[in-house]
Formats: sequence, C-alpha cells, structure tokens
Amino acid sequence: MAARDTIRSILEKTRTIAVYGMSKDSGKTAYWVPEYLAKKGYDIIPVNPTAEIILKRKCYPDLKSVPKRIDVVQVFRRSEEALEPVREAVARRKERGDVDVVWLQQGIRNEEARKLAEENGILFVQDRCMYHEYQMINLMDG
Repeated sequence: MAARDTIRSILEKTRTIAVYGMSKDSGKTAYWVPEYLAKKGYDIIPVNPTAEIILKRKCYPDLKSVPKRIDVVQVFRRSEEALEPVREAVARRKERGDVDVVWLQQGIRNEEARKLAEENGILFVQDRCMYHEYQMINLMDG
C-alpha cells in the first residue's frame, strides 16, 4: 500500500486516539493538534502523568491505565524518548489486542521504536503531522 493510501486508511478507520505526551499548554502542538482532531470527531484520550484533565477529558499516566479500546497511539515525545510509548503499546497489544497504529508526530523519528512496533504487528508512522495529513486527505477528497 502506498504511503498516502496507508495514511488515508488509518485516518478513516481510527476512532480512538491515545495522545502520549499531550500538553496542558494550549499554545503547544501537543495540545492543539489533538484538540483539532477531537473537533473532527475522534475520541481523544490524553496520556500525561502530570495532568488530571486536559480538554475536559480524564488524563491517564500511561497506556496501561486507559480503560477504553485504543486504535492509534499518537506520540508527542522527543525522538530519543519515543521507544517507551512503543513498548507500552506493544505490551497493551499483547494483553488487550488493541493498538493498531503508533504514530510519531512530525519531527519525531526512532528506528528502534519502528522495528519494535512492526515486529509486533503494529503499523508505524513517524515524522508526520496528523493535523496536516488529515487536512491533505480532505483536500484531496474536495
């Protein structure tokens, strides 16, 4: 599948996005990108151990604590910190059977994380902005 078709498929099939590293600061990308996606109908689950509520949604300290099904784990961490959320996603997939995709936001790349995700049947996207990709898909359909 071509990259564009893969991205389209992810965005069309996804309902629930756990945002790992979601920010409390409305000026940061890790806040306004998930806020935008929430407005487009996605169920956003903030994952941030330093917050209780973001966007009027309960925050969870890690992926293991999230009670709902997770389709995509969107990661807002530095590249060198991206392996931990992937480890959590892999553990969750083995335990609960969810987490189909791990998506590292634009500017975030980690080949060890990619390898771990793919070896465990998780589709992996890195260095792409979900906000921009959503807009591109919808521009192409317009």
